[in-house]
Amino acid sequence: MPGFGDPAARVLLLGLAPAAHGGNRTGRVFTGDRSGDFLFAALHRTGFANQPTSTRAGDGLRLSGAWITAAVRCAPPANKPLPDERERCLPWSAAELELLPRVAVVVCLGAFAWDCAFRLLDPDVRPRPRFGHAVEAEAGGRALLGCFHPSQQNTFTGKLTAEMLDAVLARARKIAAF
Repeated sequence: MPGFGDPAARVLLLGLAPAAHGGNRTGRVFTGDRSGDFLFAALHRTGFANQPTSTRAGDGLRLSGAWITAAVRCAPPANKPLPDERERCLPWSAAELELLPRVAVVVCLGAFAWDCAFRLLDPDVRPRPRFGHAVEAEAGGRALLGCFHPSQQNTFTGKLTAEMLDAVLARARKIAAF
């Protein structure tokens, strides 16, 4: 499943994979599930989206300055991609990133996305900075920002709050020099 958003994006949001009952069903990553509901509300509050919700492709959602994609292109069983799936999808992510030359910041939604961003941008970095919420690093000339994934497991338990996600997106906007 391809990503979507503003082709002139300065901020790339990188997630894990389309959810079986969200992006896999609607044809657009983070669309039609609770993770997307949480993410799109934050994107709207921080000025990246024209509306706070999205239920399907073609529902009027437009992103400004941001592009959303996933490290794995299909919904993996139990939401846990195998290493082989990750490797097979990496060239697709690389090709997508090449089409977005203005991207200055990659917001990594979860540790899996953090790992994928390093594999895409600078696979030889050692030691690799450890993932954490609001952790900042650099890879391949781009800034990376860690953010807990907006899954129900994280948002329902308070591990990720709306304020925490808004702060990461505001920081991405500042680094990208909007």
